[in-house]
Amino acid sequence: MTNATKSSFATILISGLLLGVAFPLGAVALAPPNDVIARVGDQSITFSQIELMINSSDMIGMGSPPPGNPARNQVRLILLDKMISADLLHLDALKKGAESNPVYQRDVQRYSRAILASLYREKHGLGDITVTDDEVRNYYKKNIVKGTPLTPEVRMGIEATIRKERFKTRKAAFQKALRKGNEIVVDSTKLEPDGDAARTSGEVVARINQETITWGELRNELTDPQKSSSVEARTEVLNVMIDEHIIVDKAKAARLDRNPIFLSRINEFKKVHLVSLYKTKLFGEMEPTDREIREYFEENKEKIQTPESRKIQMVVLKTKVEADDVKKKIKSGELTIFQAASQYSIDPNAKTTLGELGWVAKGTGFPELDRLAFSLKPDDLGGPVETPAGWHLVKVLEVRETKYQDIEDKDTRQRARDMLLGEKVNEYIVNLRKNVFPVEVYADVFQRIVQKEQEKIEAKRKKSEKTSSPAQESTAKSGAKL
Repeated sequence: MTNATKSSFATILISGLLLGVAFPLGAVALAPPNDVIARVGDQSITFSQIELMINSSDMIGMGSPPPGNPARNQVRLILLDKMISADLLHLDALKKGAESNPVYQRDVQRYSRAILASLYREKHGLGDITVTDDEVRNYYKKNIVKGTPLTPEVRMGIEATIRKERFKTRKAAFQKALRKGNEIVVDSTKLEPDGDAARTSGEVVARINQETITWGELRNELTDPQKSSSVEARTEVLNVMIDEHIIVDKAKAARLDRNPIFLSRINEFKKVHLVSLYKTKLFGEMEPTDREIREYFEENKEKIQTPESRKIQMVVLKTKVEADDVKKKIKSGELTIFQAASQYSIDPNAKTTLGELGWVAKGTGFPELDRLAFSLKPDDLGGPVETPAGWHLVKVLEVRETKYQDIEDKDTRQRARDMLLGEKVNEYIVNLRKNVFPVEVYADVFQRIVQKEQEKIEAKRKKSEKTSSPAQESTAKSGAKL
C-alpha cells in the first residue's frame, strides 16, 4: 500500500486547495455557474449542501467553527471529501446492480409509504393545532385551582393539554372519515397465535379494496412481544397498517408522490441507504484474515496503540522563588490551585482555563515537563520545574493508561481489524476515483465563495466599528467634562 493510498482524501483535498496545486486524484476544471464545487460522474456537490451539513451539526449540539474562521474551511473540505467518497460508492453500487437488493427495495418502499402518510396527515388530516390566548384563559378559569398564578410554565402546560385533547378528537374524526368508501375485509382466524407455526408468509390477513396485507407483512410489524401475544394486540397493529394503506392511496391520488418535499426526502434516503448497505457488503467481502490482522498490527503499532495520557492542571511562574512560594501556599491550604492559576500564572489563558490543560499524551510536551507530569500520581502537586515558558507547578487530575498494546487482547484486535478494513475500503474508493468515475473539484469556485464570505464579514465589522465610534467619542467627551 502506497503512502498516497494510506492518506485520507481530506489531506489531499486540503493540500490541493490551499496550496493551489493540481489534485493527484482528480481534475480541477473550469468554474461552473452557481455554487457547484465538485462533480462525481453525473452527481453535483454544492457549497450550500456542505453549509447545511455544518449548520445541522450545530443544531444537534456538535459545535463547528464560525464563518470567517480558517478552521471552518478545513471542516468544509473534510465534508467535501466525505461527500465525494459517498458519491463514488453510490455510483459503484448502481453500476453493480445493488438496487436490486430485496432488503433495500423493502426499506425504500416502507420509507416511501411512511413519508407519503406523514405528508397526507399534515396537509389533509391533522394539520397544525393552534391555541389562542382566549382558550388558555378559559381553560385556566375552569380547571386551575384558584390562587395559582398564570406563569409562563402554567400557560405552556395548558396549551399542551388543549393540543393533546384536540389532537385526539381530530385523529378520531380523521380515522372515521378515512375508511368511508373503502372495502375492508379482515380474516380474524389468521390472527390467532395458535396457528402461527403452520401459517405461511403469503397468506392474506386483510384486503383493502384491491390491495392485500399478508401474514408475512404483519409479522414484520410485530416486533414488540406484547404486540404479538393476543388477537386484540395484533388487530391493533393490523388496523394501523390498513389505515396506512388507505392514506398512501389517498396521498398518491392527491399527487403527493410528486411533491418536492417527498421527492427530496425519498431520493436522499435511497442514496444514503444504498451506500450504507453497499459499504456493509464491501466490508464483508474485504474481511481480513487473522494473519492479515496480526501482520497489520506489527507494522502499525504506533498508529494502533494509544499512549498513556494525563489530565493536567498547571501554574506557570516567572521565577523559581515565586514558584516555591505559590507551592507552599497551595500545600498549606492558603490557596487552591485554581486560585493560584487565576491570580499568579503568567499563562495568558490561565484566567479562563484556571490552569487546566486537558489531556496530554506522553512525549508531546517539553521533556522536563513530560518527565515530571508522568512521574506524579493523581492529585499530587509536583515542581517547580523549568522550561523555556517559565517555572511550572503541575497537578495530575486523571490518568489514562496505554491501550491497545497486545494483539491477543479483544479490543486491540478489534481496533486493528477496523483500521485495516477502513484502509482497504479507502483504497477501493481511491481506485474508483482514479480509474472508474470522473471526479472534478472546482477549487476556484470554492475559493471565490469563501473570499466573498470573508469580505462580507469584514464589511459588517467595519460598519459596526463606524456605528459605535460616535457613541464612544460622546462618552469620552462627557468623561472629559466631568
